[in-house]
Amino acid sequence: MLLRLAWRNLWRQKRRTLLTASALALALLLSLMTRALQEGSYALGIDHAARFYTGLIQLQNPDYADSLSIDDLLPYSDDFIRPVQEHPDISDRLPRLESFALAAVDEHSRGVMVIGVIPELEEGYSNLSRKLISGVFLTEKDTQILIGQGLAEYFHLSVGDEMVLYGQGYRGQTAAGVYRVKGILHFPMPQLDRQLVYMPLQLAQTLYSTGDQVSAWVLHTHYLAALPQIIRDLQALYGSQVNVRSWQDLSPELAQQILMDKVSGIVMIYVLYGIVGFALFATVLMMILERQREFAVMLATGMSRGRLVRLVITESVLLSLLGIFLGMLVATPILIYFWFYPIEMTGEAAQMMLESGFEPILPVSLNPQLVIDQVIAVMVLLIISLVYPLLRISRLKIVSALKGGTHAY
Repeated sequence: MLLRLAWRNLWRQKRRTLLTASALALALLLSLMTRALQEGSYALGIDHAARFYTGLIQLQNPDYADSLSIDDLLPYSDDFIRPVQEHPDISDRLPRLESFALAAVDEHSRGVMVIGVIPELEEGYSNLSRKLISGVFLTEKDTQILIGQGLAEYFHLSVGDEMVLYGQGYRGQTAAGVYRVKGILHFPMPQLDRQLVYMPLQLAQTLYSTGDQVSAWVLHTHYLAALPQIIRDLQALYGSQVNVRSWQDLSPELAQQILMDKVSGIVMIYVLYGIVGFALFATVLMMILERQREFAVMLATGMSRGRLVRLVITESVLLSLLGIFLGMLVATPILIYFWFYPIEMTGEAAQMMLESGFEPILPVSLNPQLVIDQVIAVMVLLIISLVYPLLRISRLKIVSALKGGTHAY
């Protein structure tokens, strides 16, 4: 009975109800679109950064993060990685051996980062061959290397030329070798372009005398949202013997940049909801002020103040739910459309993404949590907007209200 009465009361002022519901729907639509585009772009950026170098998760020796030493390694064996292989949410598992070396050609030298990889796995994960500007890609049994274009220009190298790598191997052994350049890669980040040297994992293990060991296992997930749970699972499986590091720990600059951008976007959404909140507050307050004689009659004929308060709350909730329904009715097809047909980027940003081997698009996120967050925001606005009007109802003077006096509250 209370619900039916509240619904009928809303449509006594159809224009006011529709305008307020439309304002809530517009706020919900704009906030959902903003957050969906934000989260979609964050997920794409994180995925690109992960595939480009660090991965979403890395398994490392507990001491490796501080030492970056070739002595702090993990086993390269099926037994060690079997718990990861059996995890249903992990899509990729790549062993890598990374260390520093001094590269020399004739009288010139420079410090470089040597990365030993399994070429087939690396190609499937990061499309590394798309960054080739000359030469051909590696194979697992190769004894040749790939170098960055900036490094090749520094040493005046081309495909077929030789480079000397000299460094410290496992447990203080000497790491030295002469390697022929099989291909030249171009990276959009100049620092990487001048430092990276790729070689097959087996060749890197021979260079650094590590045996069947790697510096890290790089992991990727099917869904970014599953990352926290996967990290907890891996920490429980490996315990203190393995350091499980997420992309936030591996790329703190990217994590901080995303956090700052996310905060600025949320602040703008709060401003939008603040404007809509004033409209909702004005509507609820008007519902109270215009109906003081009606409320007085209801109280005089026996309705309790508590029941009257519940009636007003029900009307406000129905009004908010109507706004949420209209907002979702408009937002859902738009979000689904942009999910299948994401916004295409242009200009320098698109060119940089293409050079990195990734599609220049701006996708949206369909994470249900985004909808839940916005619905909660609307309901919080409703609660705040009801505080003062309900206080006025609790202080309503029946006699003055029946006379239409100005001091009924």
